[in-house]
Amino acid sequence: MYYRRTALLRPVGLAIAAVTALVAATSGCSGDKEEREYAVPSALCGMAVDAEDLTPFLPAGRKITVRDKSSTGIESCEVVVDDTLILTTTQAWLEQGRTTAYFASGQTLNALDHSAEEGRFRYSGNEAFGKAQGCTDTKDKQELYTAIQAQGSKHRDADAMKRLIASYTKEVESSAECTAGAP
Repeated sequence: MYYRRTALLRPVGLAIAAVTALVAATSGCSGDKEEREYAVPSALCGMAVDAEDLTPFLPAGRKITVRDKSSTGIESCEVVVDDTLILTTTQAWLEQGRTTAYFASGQTLNALDHSAEEGRFRYSGNEAFGKAQGCTDTKDKQELYTAIQAQGSKHRDADAMKRLIASYTKEVESSAECTAGAP
């Protein structure tokens, strides 16, 4: 009879042990949850950005670095978290008469399934492209375009990308980069 009680209680004991192990593992994970130990930048390549819209695209980590990767005609910054490239911003001059879709096609293989302001902004959950208004180099017949690409981020948010590219482009429009192209 004793054997029979033990045999009947064994599955219950195993279930209790499994639940206890699961609870212990889960509570242990919450204590070890990765956190963001760095401050979210308020500017990228000297352009102010809304930290609230940028933050979701940045992963947990210890250190953030914003690196200038500019070259002739293109101003670019990389946002790196713990040695992983997360986000890139770009400002580039293109021949007048081009479109944001044209500019984006040379930089992304992904579909940009959203558009705003009659095509001035094109974006997806992790990339956005824009055309700066009033930023024209009449001598070289070029216009200024902007991009934010968070291809290293696991986060996808089309609305946040739209807000980021709109505010970033607005900052570019009031910058020296915009007026440098004007005669």
